[in-house]
Amino acid sequence: MQNDPAQPYRRLTSWKSIGEFFGRDERTVKRWESQRGLPVHRVPGAGRASVYAYTSELSEWLKTAESPLDAPGGEPFSGGEVQAVPTPAPQESTDTFRDRIGWLLAIAGAILILAIAGLAVYRRNFSSGSALANARPGAVKPSGNPEAESLYLQGMYYWNKRTPESLNQALDYFTQSIVRDPNYAPAYAGLANCYNLLREFTLMPAKDAYPRAMAAAKRAIALDDSLAEAHSALAFGDFYWSWDAPAAESEFRRAIALDPNSVVAHHWYATFLMVLGRPQEALEEIDKARKLSPESSSILADKGLILFSAGQTKEAIALLKQVETAEPTFLSPHAYLADVSLKIRDYKEYLAESKKTALLLQDQNRIKIATAGERGFAEAGGPGMLRAILVVQKELYEQGKIGAYELASTYCLLGDRQHALKLLQVAIATHDERDISLRIDPNLQALHESPAFRTMLTQVGLPPLG
Repeated sequence: MQNDPAQPYRRLTSWKSIGEFFGRDERTVKRWESQRGLPVHRVPGAGRASVYAYTSELSEWLKTAESPLDAPGGEPFSGGEVQAVPTPAPQESTDTFRDRIGWLLAIAGAILILAIAGLAVYRRNFSSGSALANARPGAVKPSGNPEAESLYLQGMYYWNKRTPESLNQALDYFTQSIVRDPNYAPAYAGLANCYNLLREFTLMPAKDAYPRAMAAAKRAIALDDSLAEAHSALAFGDFYWSWDAPAAESEFRRAIALDPNSVVAHHWYATFLMVLGRPQEALEEIDKARKLSPESSSILADKGLILFSAGQTKEAIALLKQVETAEPTFLSPHAYLADVSLKIRDYKEYLAESKKTALLLQDQNRIKIATAGERGFAEAGGPGMLRAILVVQKELYEQGKIGAYELASTYCLLGDRQHALKLLQVAIATHDERDISLRIDPNLQALHESPAFRTMLTQVGLPPLG
């Protein structure tokens, strides 16, 4: 077999591609796995159908196979190497996360050289005290398996970049780390943190991401209860998915007590406090995170959002624009600026930032909504924009492509509070992940005096309005 030296860990992400590597069908390689120990891996929590393998491991297995492998026509291999069949690139689908994640993960092996370079950057940053997760000397707990630890460090480098591609690369590295050392708690915490962000930076549904994140975080805690990253990952799910604010706050405080220099714990505790309507405390926490990791774009962007929630709109826009200019392909500042612009009725800016957000996510539903908004704005200004958006949102809602919360928000902006309240009740009944933002969502401020709305806050576990 002629392995490409630049791709020693090329990843194959299906039984079909594994079979093509050997020039065999799926049935044959499945039999080799069960009977001859073919090295095939499975993503934790994704079911037995979700498999992957590395070409380097397959090559080594072939060299050490105890008996010749059946070749086409019944002739055995002579013991020599087989030529790998190039794997065709999968087609991306914007309608399902599973199609999309497959090809994103497939490229992880092909960029190993970049990963090694990235690891060098990570280690340099780590030793100087800059942040990935707990970025300070000695923060990463060692594994008995050096390869598992190295893979974990690579995962942390990519996780910190927060792009759809990098998060899936991080997921890949954390999974590899777990395969090398099934008892390495930091890798499970990394896996949990990946799932916590995948539902924001990709099209992965929250109902798939959060349960996996919480399961991985609980496994990490079971292996090492002193791991701050694991407690902050669990806190994230406790709040945003289970709607259990007391449990989340307890876990965040536990994480910070275990490691006062945990960047992730301070960062996510800050956004938690913002959603609860405690902006001044949130600003204190985000500043702690920023001092620990001054170069973090995600912390800067979230500080902009917290400033907005604290009523410091001008400062928020300035900071978000700064981050956007420095990293134009980073999702968060575009999404946050869209929210801010809609609140201050800068509809042109709202449409521009909404379109950028949709394109970065490759979300066809959002693209349709933004395009409709552009047409409506050109015809009849802000009201026309909202009406045009509502038409498309209703169609998507009826098709099950968007949730009730999003539709309720537009109804409220149009002044139809009755429809907005009804749809918010549907959102709560269907556990729409955006319900956790009820208290601070500027688009719903017109509902704050409604007894029904105040009851909803209690249903989601949020504190009452002052």
